[in-house]
Amino acid sequence: MSHDEMSGMDHSQMSHDEMPGMDHSQMSHDEMSDMDHMKMDHSEMNMDHHDMSHMDMSHGNMAGMDHMNMDHGDMDMDMAMPGGGHMHMSNFKQKFWVSLIAAVPVFVLSPFMGLHLPFQFTFPGSDWIVLILSTFLYIYGGEPFLSGAKAELKDKAPAMMTLIAMGISVAYIYSIYAFIANHFLSPQGHVMDFFWELASLIVIMLLGHWIEMNAVMSAGNALEKMAALLPGSAHVVDNGTTRAIPLSDLQEGATIQILAGEKIPADARIISGTSAVNEALVTGEAKAVEKKAGDTIIGGAVNGNGTLTATVTGTGENGYLAQVAKLVSEAQAEKSKAETMADHVSRWLFYAAMAVGLIAFFTWLAIDGLDTGLERMVTVLVIACPHSLGLAIPLVVARSTSLAATHGLLIRDRQALESAKNIDTILMDKTGTLTEGVFKVHTLAAFGDADEKTVLAEFAGLEQSSSHPLATGILDEAKAREVTPASAEDVQALQGVGLTGTVNGRTLAIVTAAYLDENQIVYDKAQFKTLAGAGNSVSYLIEDKTVRGLIAQGDEIKPAAKSFIAQLKKMGITPIMLTGDNQPAAEAVAAQLGGLEVRAELKPEDKARIVKETQAAGHTVMMVGDGINDAPSLASANIGVAIGAGTDVAIDSADVVLVKSDPQDILNFLTLGRATSRKMTQNLWWGAGYNILAIPLAAGVLAGVGIILSPAVGALVMSLSTVIVAINAMTLKMTA
Repeated sequence: MSHDEMSGMDHSQMSHDEMPGMDHSQMSHDEMSDMDHMKMDHSEMNMDHHDMSHMDMSHGNMAGMDHMNMDHGDMDMDMAMPGGGHMHMSNFKQKFWVSLIAAVPVFVLSPFMGLHLPFQFTFPGSDWIVLILSTFLYIYGGEPFLSGAKAELKDKAPAMMTLIAMGISVAYIYSIYAFIANHFLSPQGHVMDFFWELASLIVIMLLGHWIEMNAVMSAGNALEKMAALLPGSAHVVDNGTTRAIPLSDLQEGATIQILAGEKIPADARIISGTSAVNEALVTGEAKAVEKKAGDTIIGGAVNGNGTLTATVTGTGENGYLAQVAKLVSEAQAEKSKAETMADHVSRWLFYAAMAVGLIAFFTWLAIDGLDTGLERMVTVLVIACPHSLGLAIPLVVARSTSLAATHGLLIRDRQALESAKNIDTILMDKTGTLTEGVFKVHTLAAFGDADEKTVLAEFAGLEQSSSHPLATGILDEAKAREVTPASAEDVQALQGVGLTGTVNGRTLAIVTAAYLDENQIVYDKAQFKTLAGAGNSVSYLIEDKTVRGLIAQGDEIKPAAKSFIAQLKKMGITPIMLTGDNQPAAEAVAAQLGGLEVRAELKPEDKARIVKETQAAGHTVMMVGDGINDAPSLASANIGVAIGAGTDVAIDSADVVLVKSDPQDILNFLTLGRATSRKMTQNLWWGAGYNILAIPLAAGVLAGVGIILSPAVGALVMSLSTVIVAINAMTLKMTA
């Protein structure tokens, strides 16, 4: 065991939570080798994301891992549409601008709900131009809403798309009737058309959806980047010869050879060879695990210095990495089914408008004939068109995400803003969320005739050629104490132990407690238990078989973490720490934070399971994490929050990203979420409130006392409600 792997109570284990100084999002997978203390150069740890575009991995299925056929279908700034469809943001943008250009002549040449505005005019044949452009708008601009309505109705869940589709369809069909009646049937009087209303509704709805998508752009690259952990080929051993084959051709049962420093191409069982395999980018356990014949290895992990020969036990969708991807995909699919407040309001408005419209039709049919009954019904259905309702949420989202960005929060899913007010449980990873992510020297001790300054100089001398987080912590301590590192020569790694070298003609070594035990070297075991139990990594400096000194290092609690936990409790939110760490180390951190529930020694599937169990118990859950092992739980939670310094996979699985990695920003998000939710509710009441009043009046419920809402007046009130909704959205502030 190398000196690099020491952590907490158990020096044979080192979880991702105990590797705070290491930015895995910037580390080349091939360069993690065996985490050897002398061979790891952090200056070379740059992940090449260009290699990530050659995977074939649809959502929920990584079968084959064909590196030549990556399906990006729904993975690039797509907006989930009702019924499971997707609409690319650029499509909405294009449809909006094209529709706006087509709508301008309609606005100029067609009456505004029966009113002729000062800028409007007509000329012979202008009505035909309006008809042609309106038909184009209905077919081209209205396509996403008509398709969305079809999907909603297929799911028996009419909502915003159905309401919009109803409005534009009624406006278009009745306007066609009006055009035919006015030109060919020559009825008594003039039948009013709704071409103006049709054009304005389509343009405003396209604008609203574009605004929303632009404010909440979501790349959705989590699965792609997870697949990128696998290499493009594998070395297959066949009849004594070794040849490279594409990963997609690799079969279970094949014998493969993994060279030093290479990524492991698939799950396998070792036949021969020994090595230290780093599984950090796959499991979150940032340690080099000693592997020998008979042990299993995980596809996507990185081999150390040894060469391994192994039998493939799992490829494609059967592999460990594919199972993690499947967890992420399934969780994202489940979350995408969640309904928004606007959907609920739109559904009820749809039913209300249909019911009132039909009642008005039959009532006025009996009172004043077919023409009046038809006009009243159409007026009701057209007035129900959700102009303000369509902008109520997008405008608030645009304002909210803009405010969030200026405060270090990136909102990737607007549903997170609506769910924030309901959060009652926060599950969080330890390192990077509650701790600084940097090892610092907590204890320095010298024994025998040595003094602390000399011991620190010797430690630093051996460590100065390494850029490992533990080495960095020692060198920083030497600099802080103004201690010059001793001159060290012939520094070499002790495989699985630590370092050795010559300092001032004496052979010194940095080793672990396990090494001391194995070599029966005397040391203070009670002191070790105390330091390790506090979550420290303990390193010993020895000469021959005598301990000269020790250094205990640990991650620092973030300054705001303790108050963050306290404020969560005051808000009635239960904080729970989920970590791959051993229990004693996790509990030590929890104690420093003022006490919170701890779930330790967890795998990715364990975290996702705990999220679902907590939700099943009736809680609304936020998950905060930064590693690939957090990705499934981030996707499963009601709100997933990724630490900005974490891995790309975690970030792309999350709904919210903390750019500054400050836990206080979680409180800011909760505050903003609640304020945003209030604005959304207010805007929905303004948008729906207009309909609640206008629909009955348009139906003629007060016709007996001479009050009836004409289409023109209805249009003016509709415009006023849209303005109010816009102003209200702009007054959103990042306050409680």
